[in-house]
Amino acid sequence: MADRNFSPEIMFQRMAADHKPLFRFTGQSPEQFERWKREALPRVLATLGDWPARVPLNPELIAEWQHDGLRKQRWLIDVGPHISAALLVNIPPDLRNGERRAALLCCHGHGKFGKEAVMGNDSSPELRASIASCNYSYGHQMANAGFVTFAIDWIGFGERNDANKPNHHNQAGGRDWCNLYYLHATMLGLTSLSINVTHGRAATDFAASLPFVDPGKLGVMGLSGGGTMTLWMALCDERFKAAEIICYSDLWAVFGMRDTNYCGMQVAPGLYKLVDLPDAQGLIAPRPLLVDIGVYDTCFTLDSSMACYRQVDKIYHVAGVPDRLELDLHPGEHGWGGNKSVAFFNKWL
Repeated sequence: MADRNFSPEIMFQRMAADHKPLFRFTGQSPEQFERWKREALPRVLATLGDWPARVPLNPELIAEWQHDGLRKQRWLIDVGPHISAALLVNIPPDLRNGERRAALLCCHGHGKFGKEAVMGNDSSPELRASIASCNYSYGHQMANAGFVTFAIDWIGFGERNDANKPNHHNQAGGRDWCNLYYLHATMLGLTSLSINVTHGRAATDFAASLPFVDPGKLGVMGLSGGGTMTLWMALCDERFKAAEIICYSDLWAVFGMRDTNYCGMQVAPGLYKLVDLPDAQGLIAPRPLLVDIGVYDTCFTLDSSMACYRQVDKIYHVAGVPDRLELDLHPGEHGWGGNKSVAFFNKWL
């Protein structure tokens, strides 16, 4: 009798194992890289669907304060029709009057605090534990290293998480807001990614307009779900001259289909039909990319994370820019290594 399977999950795992993305990179020359990128990138970006309309930012400075030697600001901006965001800015302690600095968009990952821990909010034991668990305060630390840093909450996190609002009438019955927002978005021809990228670009427009930011020296970095957003911000916005993807290296068939370690914040219709995650990362080339991988990461495990990195490395070599890809392989769990970030962004920005 035939080996029959009744599990939809096993069906998807076997489909993923058999699948070969249309634009898996197999080139051998810089010319083949250029042709691959020219053909693949528009198709990949098209999976994001429609883009929300842009609106005037209407920035409003709410407060400015000192924290651990940094000058910090909280702004409110409008990022799309019917929605606003709070934007935090960290200003280096040695910034001189009239000086413009390189600036980093610091993308947060999953977790109820959103941008707060990333930007150094250590005002509660829970926030301090969040920072300590994965060296999460890169927006604070990189500002102390001399960069202007800025961040907003992605939809579903921090101040823009509907589940965080007390007595909210719609608590979604315990369902994952990442997935619900994705369903809502695709019904309208959008995706969570197209919405978040649009909001991130609005935040970047505002940050680039600040008198102490050099708009020609912009970078982007982020951990986990922030690595997702780093990838897509870099792919969608050429203003970012360098990127650091932290603990977001893996293969769709492994972390997505096998481990079900993904959500509506990370996906787009038909994306895996076109590319696996390493090929999507390779589309950043020839711009500089720093990849952080935790040896003991239990979210994105080492074997498949390194398989991802090796494919990205191949792409950068074939593109003729192997010196623009770096790896921070650190002996830690799911978190920011922080060993090469300052030197990397200083070099390329």
